[in-house]
Amino acid sequence: MDYKLTIIVPVYNEEENLERVETELSNYMTIAAVPTAILFVNDGSNDKSQVLIEDICQRNTAFNYIVFKQNRGLSAALKAGFDYVDTELVGYIDSDLQTSPADFNELLKYIDTHDLVTGVRSNRKDSFVKNWSSKIANGIRRAFTNDGMDDTGCPLKVIKTEYAKRIPMFRGLHRFLPAMILLQNGRIIQIPVQHFPRMAGTANFGIWNRLLGPLMDCFAYLWMKKKYINYEVEKSSK
Repeated sequence: MDYKLTIIVPVYNEEENLERVETELSNYMTIAAVPTAILFVNDGSNDKSQVLIEDICQRNTAFNYIVFKQNRGLSAALKAGFDYVDTELVGYIDSDLQTSPADFNELLKYIDTHDLVTGVRSNRKDSFVKNWSSKIANGIRRAFTNDGMDDTGCPLKVIKTEYAKRIPMFRGLHRFLPAMILLQNGRIIQIPVQHFPRMAGTANFGIWNRLLGPLMDCFAYLWMKKKYINYEVEKSSK
């Protein structure tokens, strides 16, 4: 089958969630707006995640995986996924499934006229501390980047692959995806999506990751914005 969208699923110690991930994504693929494949990126899990991932991929021809030798973080997992996919579009969803794969169809409605479509979680089902720290972090990031996005941490996005592959690798990448598309003169939009409580497993981000870390990353982004090289090829012999 010729797939148009590959959904990246970063995994780090999510053995309790993976059976549900298989079910939810398999169900989505039967209603997907475009032919869709799945790419697990195992970020060096030390539980049974990889065994489960390999079993899932054996049962489902549209599911594939890559696995890191050691844990490198969410940004590295996303960048590796961007590097590996060969479909026209690339998506992203967390393996905790606090967002619904069905909402990819809502995002896909806007991808023809935009280069990145990101979800914004409405009525978030997280703790007060998590919501509070995320809200402050998003405000700080928005002030630095002027990307106009309210929830860049939302783990539900669709990007045109040609733009995703041009994003440079750096820690904190996952918080700056809309801003990095803007650096390429791309068009971005945010769309409300559903949000659910975590059903199993343990969150891998604390207050440092959500608040203090992003503040430091903002200064790195400003440096990158100043040095970023953007060009368009007018003509080629190939």
